[in-house]
Amino acid sequence: MSLMPEDEKATANAGFNLSNWALTHQTLVLYLMLVLTLAGFMAYTKLGQSEDPPFTFKVMLVRATWPGSSAEEMATQVTDKLEKKIQEIAHLDKVTSFSRPGETMIFVIIKDDTMSAEIPELWYQVRKKIGDIRHTLPQQLESLTFNDEFSDVYGSLYALTGDGFDYAALKANAELIRTELLKVKNVAKVEFFGEQKQRLFIDLSNAKLVTLGISTPELIQTLQNQNAIVRGGTYESADERIRIAVSGRYTKLEDLRELRLRAHGQDFRLGDVAKVYRGYEDPPHDKIHYLGKEALLLGVSMTEGGDVIEMGHNLDAALSHIKENLLVGLELDTVTSQPHIVAHSVNDFVQSLAEALVIVLGVSLLSLGWRSGIVVAITIPVVLATTFVFMQQMDIGLHKISLGALILALGLLVDDAIIAVEMMSAKMEQGWDRLKAASFAYTSTAMPMLTGTLVTVAGFLPIATAASSTGEYTRSIFQVTAISLLVSWFAAVIFVPYIGYHLLPDYGQAPQPSKLGRWFRSVFKIESQAAEVHHHDIYGSVFYQAFRKLVTACVRYRKTVVAITLAMFVLAIVGFGKVQQQFFPDSTRLELIVDLRLTEGASYTATETETQKLEQWLLAWNEKHHGIENFVAYIGSGAPRFYLPLDIQLPHRGFGQLVILSNTLADREALRKDLLALFDHEFPALRASVLRMENGPPVGFPVQFRVNGSDIAQIRTVAHQIADIMRGNSHLSNVQLSWDEPSKVVKVSVDQVKARLLGISSVDIATVLNGGIQELYITEFREGIERIDLVARGPAEQRSRLSHLQDLMINTQTGVGVPLAQIATISYEFEEGVIWRRNRVPSMIVRGNLNGNVQAPLVSGQVEEKLAELKSHLPLGVDIETGGAVEESAKGGASVAGGFRCF
Repeated sequence: MSLMPEDEKATANAGFNLSNWALTHQTLVLYLMLVLTLAGFMAYTKLGQSEDPPFTFKVMLVRATWPGSSAEEMATQVTDKLEKKIQEIAHLDKVTSFSRPGETMIFVIIKDDTMSAEIPELWYQVRKKIGDIRHTLPQQLESLTFNDEFSDVYGSLYALTGDGFDYAALKANAELIRTELLKVKNVAKVEFFGEQKQRLFIDLSNAKLVTLGISTPELIQTLQNQNAIVRGGTYESADERIRIAVSGRYTKLEDLRELRLRAHGQDFRLGDVAKVYRGYEDPPHDKIHYLGKEALLLGVSMTEGGDVIEMGHNLDAALSHIKENLLVGLELDTVTSQPHIVAHSVNDFVQSLAEALVIVLGVSLLSLGWRSGIVVAITIPVVLATTFVFMQQMDIGLHKISLGALILALGLLVDDAIIAVEMMSAKMEQGWDRLKAASFAYTSTAMPMLTGTLVTVAGFLPIATAASSTGEYTRSIFQVTAISLLVSWFAAVIFVPYIGYHLLPDYGQAPQPSKLGRWFRSVFKIESQAAEVHHHDIYGSVFYQAFRKLVTACVRYRKTVVAITLAMFVLAIVGFGKVQQQFFPDSTRLELIVDLRLTEGASYTATETETQKLEQWLLAWNEKHHGIENFVAYIGSGAPRFYLPLDIQLPHRGFGQLVILSNTLADREALRKDLLALFDHEFPALRASVLRMENGPPVGFPVQFRVNGSDIAQIRTVAHQIADIMRGNSHLSNVQLSWDEPSKVVKVSVDQVKARLLGISSVDIATVLNGGIQELYITEFREGIERIDLVARGPAEQRSRLSHLQDLMINTQTGVGVPLAQIATISYEFEEGVIWRRNRVPSMIVRGNLNGNVQAPLVSGQVEEKLAELKSHLPLGVDIETGGAVEESAKGGASVAGGFRCF
């Protein structure tokens, strides 16, 4: 009859035992530990580092231009046809668009659950299908372009400024800087932002042109013919071949001034009758100001999978060399540096790792003892190093999601090691030898530990299976957590027994407690164990006896315990419903985004004036509070994508955006509060938004409601009613409509009978108007690598007064000029300046920003309650939808919830 204890029988009868194998192959285990640790730290240095995880923007822009058309004509003749064809694309989520006079922009949005690998093929299908109907679009359509390059992030932005340097000089120096930056390792592209296009202007009075007897087409043809590049032929002899080149092309400004024109038998210089000079696009398409000064911005993007921190070090070195060689008066300032931001995030992770080690070591020392704590502490870097090896193989870089998952895993990966070393230590205290204690720890705890690990990993599985941009953005949470926890299990059953075999003390004699241990025992009145009972009385302490009594009481009064547990569970469910919910919180980046929106018909000059006023306010605020590092104003457009989740704004002359970089989070919030107060009382000509940066796929305005319907007047009325309700909510500010105000239009109604009698067409009149009021393209001026448009326009006094429109002279077939007022009637009216559509139906968005720290879903719910009565009385064909953060969170939550089917 065997006298072996039951625990030892179980150990002896168990199957293959990893812990036992580890202790019988100690040399191999030590080798594995060292190799994995070294390989892990090498892998860590090779992991790609970025601020955000990569995710695919499933949006394509289709842009068409048709100069001279109205917004309604663009919507019906171009936008609708394109949208109808685009709706044939597979995996299409929705099509949104806006139509402005002469321009349409269509957003093709693919469903979130579409695999990223399928996107390029879908974009090819969009191009192909639109190409198939190109012949059905208006013949005068000027351009039809596609843009699907949304993923390029210009994480490092630099502002080039210089007193006394015009934009041409700035660009010339920027080209030299770009050449140097492109040599830096991991730099993919260097782009210019805020570049001003050069122009060669010919300011010529319309009346003077008619007096000279030269028609606009004749002037254009003369200028074009002399500047044309035409093959002059070649001469071939028996020995050689010689190209024949014909002169005449404009090589300098004086060539234009000396151009000879002939009319009524007289010759005269162009420079004698017109002002010929250099300038820049007027009005500008967009401009950039850095700290209130005009600037040219250089954006640097990184190669895919590159190391952003390494690129940052290389950029710093290159910039130091560039600044030493800049011309006197030029300044190159760093606007934003993603490498420094990522380096800060990595440093935070290293700090968290150090803190975790200290905490684990401290807790282990107090609860397990000195040597047991050392065993657990040693396993942490081994597990992390092994995790880095797998991350490198799976192409998982270091970014805010993976670093967050690693920090989360730090609190979980020590559990298995603590269980294993505690069980091994307990059995050794009971008199077992080290090998049997380690083997028993495996047979008794390995499977429960593995089950617990798999259950924990399964808790993150819905994130991995979420087929959406949200799932793509957050997928590394599951990947990193699963890798680290599974590695920690193997470490607990292989490495911990080996380390414990060598580091755990000999429990044959009761150890002498340390000073800390003696103090701890004296405070909690824990009696020291005698040496003779040390092996068999480890559960006889006061703590274990009290704990045994508690467990016994719970079992005895089990119905009461179950009832209390259920009550706490119900209470938790009720409390959870009162917690504000939002899938992605705001970013902790230090930037504030200030959007300035003027009316649809606003001019570029009006936008620039309002932006400059705000710039002066910011400079004054910074002098007082010293809380701003820098700020950049984008006039006529939004900022380039310097941050992956940035909500990109499209160019428009009535839009401006300021990106303000604060010194600290406290400064950011103080500035935001002052800006909100400022816009409540000043800047009545614009609608301003003060936004923090977002995490995850961009949302824009957090609270949004869409009104859809075919009748624009009806949806405008409903939208205003919703806006009134939203303005009544104290949590909302800056409530506005996505489009509303009609734009002014000057109608020139031509008397076609008179015009035909005089040999004048509508095209002739439109050409004269375009040249007299704006500019008329003639040809191009080639200078080095630059191609500069040569344009003709009326003098400044003619362009600045709309009342002069009726006095413009139109050349007749006989060469005699007549005023426009004699053959046309001029009237002043209003028209839709822009028409937004969603799935081919006009759609108006009512949107607002949040006050304080309240979350968007809570406020949207409050507004929806007030909208119930309005929804019950909507006109036929009009409906209201909830958008903003609620809609995006619902998409992300639904995709994650879909992963629960895996259970």
